[in-house]
Amino acid sequence: MTQELSRKTYGVTGGHCISVAEVGIGPVIVFVHGSGPGASGASNFRQNVQAFVDGGYRVILPDLIGYGQSSKPEGIDYTLGLFTDTLHEALTAHGVERAILVGNSLGGGIALQMALDHPDFVDRLILMAPGCIHEREDYFRMPGIAGMVSSFGGPDFNEEEQRRLITNLVHDPVHVTDALVKERFAVARTQPKDVIMRMRTPNLAPRLGELKMPILLFWGFNERFMPLEGINLFFEACEDVRCVTFNKVGHWVQVERAEEFNRYALDFLHG
Repeated sequence: MTQELSRKTYGVTGGHCISVAEVGIGPVIVFVHGSGPGASGASNFRQNVQAFVDGGYRVILPDLIGYGQSSKPEGIDYTLGLFTDTLHEALTAHGVERAILVGNSLGGGIALQMALDHPDFVDRLILMAPGCIHEREDYFRMPGIAGMVSSFGGPDFNEEEQRRLITNLVHDPVHVTDALVKERFAVARTQPKDVIMRMRTPNLAPRLGELKMPILLFWGFNERFMPLEGINLFFEACEDVRCVTFNKVGHWVQVERAEEFNRYALDFLHG
C-alpha cells in the first residue's frame, strides 16, 4: 500500500467496536479478511489495495470482531451472524449504502451471508476460496484448519508457530516474510482462543441459488483449507458466476498471484 489508510472505530451492538480503514475515492469495495491467528484487513490484502485505488475505487478494509484492531471478546461463540451483523452495522455507520464485497475464506462466507441478508447492499461478489458452503465439521477435517486449531489452541503458541500457520496458507513459502509473521503474531497475542475454538458457521450451500448478483470466484488448486468441490456448488446453483483457478497456489490467491488477481477482478468490475 502506497497511500496512507485512514481509520475509524465504530461501536456496534453488544458493546463491541469494529475498526474500519479506508483509502481512495469512488464506488465502494470492501475487502473482508478470513480467520486465523493474527488476521486483519491490512495484512490479508496489502498487495491489492493500491491497484483498486488506482482503478477508481474507495477501498475499505475492516477488521472483523476478534481480529486486528477491533474488539476481541472472550467467552462467546463467534458465529457467522455475529461477524456479519457487526460488520454490516459498522459499514452502515461508516456511510456505506452499497458495496462490492471481496471475501477470502471466512470473509467469503461473511460476504455470502451479507448478500443473503441484505441483497440491496451488495453490488457484486468477489470470493477467494469462500467458507460457509460446507458443514463446519467438514472444514475442521481439512489439513490446514486442523493444524491451525491444534496449534493456536495450545499453550505454547509462539512466533515460529505463527510462521508455520502462514506457510500453510500458501504454496510457495517465499510469500511468508519476517515482517508478515511479526505483524500477525502481534495481533494473535491479543486474541482469545474462542475466536477459533468457538467459531460457529452454518452451511449456506442450499441458499446459493438466492444470489442474483454477478459473482467472480478464485481458487488455488493446492488449497488446504476449503474443498475444491466448492466451485461446483456455485456453478450448479448460481445464475451469474465465473471462476479463475491457479495451479501451484494455495489458500491466498490474492497474495500468491496478486497481480493477476488484481487484473482479473478489475476486469470483472469494469466489464
